[in-house]
Amino acid sequence: MGDGAGSTDEGAGPGPVGPSAAIATRAYRKGVLVAEDFPLEDVSEHLDEPDEVVWVDLVAPGKADVHRLAAELGLHELAVEDALSPHQRPKVDFYSSHLFLSGHALTLDVAAAELSKTEVNAFVHQRWLVTVRKDTGFALDGVMARLERSSDRLAHGVAFLLYALLDEIIDRYFDCVSAFDDYYDDVSEGLFADTPLAPDEQRHWFRMRRALVQFHRLVVPMREAVSGLMRRDHAVVNEELYPYFQDVYDHMLRVVESTDALRDLVATIVETNLSLRDYRQNLVMKKVTSWAAIIAVPTLITGAYGMNVPYPGSGRTWGFVTSVVLIVTFSAALYGLFRRRDWL
Repeated sequence: MGDGAGSTDEGAGPGPVGPSAAIATRAYRKGVLVAEDFPLEDVSEHLDEPDEVVWVDLVAPGKADVHRLAAELGLHELAVEDALSPHQRPKVDFYSSHLFLSGHALTLDVAAAELSKTEVNAFVHQRWLVTVRKDTGFALDGVMARLERSSDRLAHGVAFLLYALLDEIIDRYFDCVSAFDDYYDDVSEGLFADTPLAPDEQRHWFRMRRALVQFHRLVVPMREAVSGLMRRDHAVVNEELYPYFQDVYDHMLRVVESTDALRDLVATIVETNLSLRDYRQNLVMKKVTSWAAIIAVPTLITGAYGMNVPYPGSGRTWGFVTSVVLIVTFSAALYGLFRRRDWL
């Protein structure tokens, strides 16, 4: 089911409207697609058939579309409010007739140091699935390809549709983790370069770190949501599909563990970078101080010999020679001392 054509909402108020509002519908009977792209008004007719399950996908819908579907399927008003509200936290809520799942599909653009997110909400019932995507940033092509590869499991109905949706979302989490991992590997290799980071590179570091924090904030609650789906007392997942959801949960654990490891790595990189910056600054200060001490010797001697008072060797050739010898001797001695101590 792609971003199929459907109805748009006119005059529905300030609901979350994306680039294009679209509705796609599909009906399955015993795992076989029997109808698609039918109007919302026909959803009840398909549900009257005891063997059919219905999937309705809404992309950036207006309030009127969601409320019309809510009236037809009996969606809870709080779940509808959450689906229409922006910036939902990943969670799963259980109501008497259905459950409401909220999550985010994520993609990472390393060059722009930007984490793109698409909020994906789902109303789940044993006979129907309603997905609400806030924009077209998360296409269902991967989900549909997954369903075609496992068409025999579609006989399990809505539970397998939900599994395919979750698995596709979490696979994208792995893509983000891999991109973060590759980026910070490159950063670690360049950390000990002789040249310090340019301001643009430092800004990119900061934006990538901010993207990682945002990624962690959106992924960790998703683990709890998947865990809630698997609770046997809610009877959301049947026994045949339980191993599949267990696999999804294991993937979520791996994503969270990898994210925690990346955060530790980033903290280590930041601390190492600060230490190296202090180290380089100390080297510069030692060199500057050493050269200042060397220059101070001839300054002292020439200043003493330049006084307008008589002194040993005043006006004599041997006095000039003595001053030059003292300058060269003490300057060379200080230079050798600083070199031995690795200050120069």
